[in-house]
Amino acid sequence: MTPSLDGFVKRITHFGLGVVSVRVRQNGRLWGAWDAAGDQRRLQHSVSKSFTCMAVGLAIEEGKLTLDSRLGQFFPGEASSQRSQEGEFHPRNITLYNLLRMSTGHDSPPLWADERASLEEKDWAKYYMSLPLDRKPGEVFTYSSGDTFMISAMLQAATGQTVKDYLTPRLFDPLGIKDVTWETSPLGVTLGCAGLSISNEELSRFGQFLLQKGQWDGQQLVPSSWIEFVTSKQIDSSGSADWEQGYGCQFWMCTHNAYRADGAMGQLCIVIPERDAVIAVNSNEGRMQDIMDAVWAEIYPQL
Repeated sequence: MTPSLDGFVKRITHFGLGVVSVRVRQNGRLWGAWDAAGDQRRLQHSVSKSFTCMAVGLAIEEGKLTLDSRLGQFFPGEASSQRSQEGEFHPRNITLYNLLRMSTGHDSPPLWADERASLEEKDWAKYYMSLPLDRKPGEVFTYSSGDTFMISAMLQAATGQTVKDYLTPRLFDPLGIKDVTWETSPLGVTLGCAGLSISNEELSRFGQFLLQKGQWDGQQLVPSSWIEFVTSKQIDSSGSADWEQGYGCQFWMCTHNAYRADGAMGQLCIVIPERDAVIAVNSNEGRMQDIMDAVWAEIYPQL
């Protein structure tokens, strides 16, 4: 049977799903491609988090950070008005590992997009460090873009470079992703959690790099051990179907023994190691599980 995206396109059309671009790679080759109107660079939203995670792996390899690095080591002057008198509840004790797997102790995650847009405090790290925690870090998963922003701020403090500048020679250039744009905070910190704009083709290359455990054109760009670690389940998540499979470090676990980088409005980079395959999807669609269902029903059986 010749692989085809016809069934996928028919399904998303039938259900009115706003998918705009798809790339499927298998066995190191482009298996299929479809674009509604060309493959334009677009905001990848929280897919950005998975790129930030790659910068962390490199900084750890270079000895600039460890999983036990704490916010207080880089932002020691920030105070917090705590509801609890216990020192372990203070944001200064949040570790990089807590941030990576989003278990920082917040019930209401800080620095969502709407809050960022209206925040008077321009130093977002200072604002984050001023907020009380609801529990000891490390216990419960709460999805938080603010946690990823703090990863970006921590990396910049540790390396002296923004995440974008740090990744450019180490990841973007080798993958052929040129002239990257990535939004920043008012003080010039790469958002980390969002704001990266790349094309679907470029996103699929990122997925292929992940599938190859950090290798690209014979070069080990990111340690394979880091790829394996961050794309394996680190904490339980709640939800249904592809959102209840658990969370790694800035990656979601999927059904079908897959994992994914995942952004709002249907930006998806699904890696399926058992089928040696990558499926990259760009969309303008809030019904993300419906897109995932279309992938599993129409593309996965052909792999």
